[in-house]
Amino acid sequence: MRTPHVVVVMGVAGTGKTTIGPLLAARLGVPYAEGDDFHPQANIAKMTAGTPLDDEDRWPWLDAIGAWAHERTGLGGVVSSSALKRAYRDRLRAAAPDVVFVHLTGDRELIEERMRQRKGHFMPTALLDSQFATLQPLQPDETGVAVDVSGTPEEITARAMAALDALGPGVPSAAVP
Repeated sequence: MRTPHVVVVMGVAGTGKTTIGPLLAARLGVPYAEGDDFHPQANIAKMTAGTPLDDEDRWPWLDAIGAWAHERTGLGGVVSSSALKRAYRDRLRAAAPDVVFVHLTGDRELIEERMRQRKGHFMPTALLDSQFATLQPLQPDETGVAVDVSGTPEEITARAMAALDALGPGVPSAAVP
């Protein structure tokens, strides 16, 4: 990937979006935006209480992320967003058509263990099952890559960089072990 794209680091809670996103942005030399910062307070309160968000909760959040991605078009950037459903990714692409997705994937047990270890995050492990139930992986016509989250953050970032480098303009999804 040689031109400045906006990369959306996606995946269920606990895959490391907030860890990998800034590392990826640093490697690409572009700014990082934390997707959770775009949530209205009502969404955070709902998730903190253990209640999954519904689509109506997510639309304003996705629109705010999409607006940031649109502003970064041609300049590049990395933003985190669960982007679990195709409809959510379509909404982001409607605002910023050239976004590229990095789907962080992994074993449920590993992800749950990482969620248990993190401190100060509003997303409880109780919502992990709803995240996996909602998840619709990238489809072949969506520009992006799937990257396994096993290993260290540096190893995951290196795999993401290699996968992004392998993408040519308009090339559809690729999976990286």
